[in-house]
Amino acid sequence: MTIIHPSALVDPAAELDTSVEIGAYSVIGPQVKIGARTKVGPHVVIDGDTTIGCDNVFYQFSSIGAAPQDKKYAGEPTRLVIGDRNMIREFCTFNRGTAQDAGVTRLGNDNWIMAYVHLAHDCQVGNHTIFANNAQLAGHVQVGDWVILGGHSGVHQFCKIGAHAMLGMFTSLTQDVPPFVILNGNPAAAHGVNVEGLRRRGFSREEIDAIRNAYRLIYKSGLTLDEAKAALANEEQAQPAVSAHLKNMREFLESVTRGIVR
Repeated sequence: MTIIHPSALVDPAAELDTSVEIGAYSVIGPQVKIGARTKVGPHVVIDGDTTIGCDNVFYQFSSIGAAPQDKKYAGEPTRLVIGDRNMIREFCTFNRGTAQDAGVTRLGNDNWIMAYVHLAHDCQVGNHTIFANNAQLAGHVQVGDWVILGGHSGVHQFCKIGAHAMLGMFTSLTQDVPPFVILNGNPAAAHGVNVEGLRRRGFSREEIDAIRNAYRLIYKSGLTLDEAKAALANEEQAQPAVSAHLKNMREFLESVTRGIVR
């Protein structure tokens, strides 16, 4: 049976798997759906149209699924969707989406979210990310798989961060970050490729060398952004064994709306 502490307030309309645990003094709203083996610690509030997958852990004092912090929000029906196997530590705040965007905020699978992290409305976060303490996302931010955000890093609204990128602590990000790139500083500046992270994830020497060369084309060659995209397209044709990574970088550059940190 579902283990619910006697002091918790769980709305009868909430849909909880029978293996869910709800800690002392937590509050679960009527539109909440929680999947198997998820554990909600004490003093957690989960509200709004919020769907949570399996095997998640929520530590104490988090606010999950509250209305977006957007002055345009007028009570429209919007959602928060959280995947599987996420670790959410103390004092995190995840808000629902807005009608001005897709109407949903998403957190994928296997993410490690440390204390005081804020996911604002309409953020789209992938899988296997690590957000250190006090990492803050403004609205409409997109974060790819395997991204690492250092402690106290802040991301401006509408920014996009490509897969495997890494932001150092106290980084202030106001433009997009291509995949694989390491950034640090205020304002943010690029400092190479996340080589150690790629090695830990099983990237070959050939793959890493190709990504490093792509970084040089974008940041060290003196090419304009359009020229760098064309050069990456040529490299895709010349190196079919690693073309997927080069294509990933090129397509990211083609999708940017705020410019890249460069």
